[in-house]
Amino acid sequence: VQLVESGGGSVQAGGSLRLSCAASGDTSRSYCVGWFRQAPGEEREGVAAITTDRYLTYYADSVKGRFTVYKDNAKNTLVLQMNSLKSEDTAMYVCAASDSVTCILDPGWYEYWGQGTQVTVS
Repeated sequence: VQLVESGGGSVQAGGSLRLSCAASGDTSRSYCVGWFRQAPGEEREGVAAITTDRYLTYYADSVKGRFTVYKDNAKNTLVLQMNSLKSEDTAMYVCAASDSVTCILDPGWYEYWGQGTQVTVS
């Protein structure tokens, strides 16, 4: 499974960005796909995840009500719509996929990772 993110950039506080993650390869076993972020000097944290069968979604408390994760099946793309951005959302955002039957926001459960896209909120 190969994952490639796009859509990052710089935005003012209160603005919006949409991140995309294109998947290729054998994605048939990927039960859970999600977004993580890591700021300099910080640990990687889970942001949002979605199951690929029933489209159940999971969000970190810090982004609930502001971020929306969904899967565009026609394009085999994972999307993270980020609204009302805050300076504390500044980080490298990375998408990941998991073959596990459990979908949680713990990076240890994910086997496949993209390279990331930078989001800067000022």
